Order: sequence, then structure tokens, then C-alpha cells
Amino acid sequence: MYYFASDTHLGLEAGERSAAERERMFVRWLDDIAPDAEAVFLVGDIFDFWYEYKRVVPKGFVRLLAKLAELTGQGIPVHFFAGNHDMWAYRYLHDECGVTLHAGAYEIMELSGRKVLVGHGDTLGPRGFGARLLSRIFRSPALRTCFSRLVHPDTALRFGQWWSGSNRRSRPVRHTFRGSDEPIVRFAAEMLRSRPDIDLFVCGHIHCAEIFPLGETSRIAFLGEWIEHPVYGTLDERGEFALHTYPKNI
Repeated sequence: MYYFASDTHLGLEAGERSAAERERMFVRWLDDIAPDAEAVFLVGDIFDFWYEYKRVVPKGFVRLLAKLAELTGQGIPVHFFAGNHDMWAYRYLHDECGVTLHAGAYEIMELSGRKVLVGHGDTLGPRGFGARLLSRIFRSPALRTCFSRLVHPDTALRFGQWWSGSNRRSRPVRHTFRGSDEPIVRFAAEMLRSRPDIDLFVCGHIHCAEIFPLGETSRIAFLGEWIEHPVYGTLDERGEFALHTYPKNI
């Protein structure tokens, strides 16, 4: 079984559970799925803010980091896809936890006999000028170099946590799904014109838990969020994708 989750926003104080409680819940989920997991896909915004210096990483998250190292040590591949909140993950998760990092917008893989495109989704599809500009600024190698060399880690992390928290407080956790009008859905529909072999798109970012049909044979799945309504996805050996709440009784 392949397992997928996104938008846990660990470190963010929001919703009914504290950030520490949400991290412990996410680690319990990883424990629960480990016995039959062929691979685990963490599809962006796992951390509400992550900025990695050469010798400094954010304080906290020790339960999750230890669990990721344990899973990869057991031979379970863990794939980490950069989101707009944790795009500055570099070597640490790979070197210390054994995680495979995917820094691009998406990856296309063959899983359970299906062609599956996996990506967080923040850079997929048409976006406004402001969103495109911020994305270019934050992903600029020159800016990252200047930021790392000129800004003390305490200042950088304090600013990043403030920015991320204010961004979340300015909008509701859950997004109203717009179907074919969603930019990521429009991206997927357009991509199918040149890549009709893609059977499944798996994305996060919009905090909706939805499986939406794309033509006769393809679908796009959005993985929801873990701030208020924890959801994860599974792809079984027959190539069937499903969404599940966690724990099952909520």
C-alpha cells in the first residue's frame, strides 16, 4: 500500500489541537501504516515553516524526524515534496532521516501499475501576478544565499514563523472546492492533452479532500489537511486510490 499526506503544518498553533498534539497524532499515523507501507509520500507543507541553514535547522519536530529515520531505516521509502511553507528543505532530511527530497513542482512515477503525478500544487496552474512574484522571490537562489549569510537564524526563523502564521490566520483553514475552475485542476486537464497516459494526479495545497474525475480514465486527488480534519490517501495494489479520515472514528 502506498500512503499519502499533506498540509499537516506542524508547528502552527491553530485548530482544536495544539501543534504538539498534531505532531504526536501524525507520528501515530505513521506507526499505524508502517506494517504494510510500500512507501510514504509527504506532499508538501508538512512543516508550517522550515528554513535550513548549512548547520542549523528549526527547533522541534524531534518526534517526527525520529519516526522518519526509523521508517527509512526499516527499508520503507519516504518521499518529501516541497510545499510553499517548507520549500527550503535541503540536505538535512535526506542526510539525517534518509528521506528522498523532491524540490521540483511535481514528479511522475509508476505506482501499482499506474502513472501517477505527485506534487504539492502551489506552482501548478494559472496564478495571479502577486502569487507568481512571491514564488519567484522565495525560490530565488540568490535571495536564499543572501538570507542564509546575512540573517541570523533566530531572526530568520522568527520572521518565517510570523509570516506563515499571519498568512494562515488571514484565511480559513478549509477552502471551498471549485471543481474544474480550480487552477490545479485546470493544470491537470491541460497536461493530459500531452500526457494522456497519466492515470492519477495527487496534490495538496488547497486543504480540500476531494477526488475529481478528469475525462474518462484519469482523476485528481486532493489530500485535505491535518489542522482541523486529518485526512490521508492510499493507493492499493490494484491501483485504486481512496481518501480516509484519521483516526477513523472522527
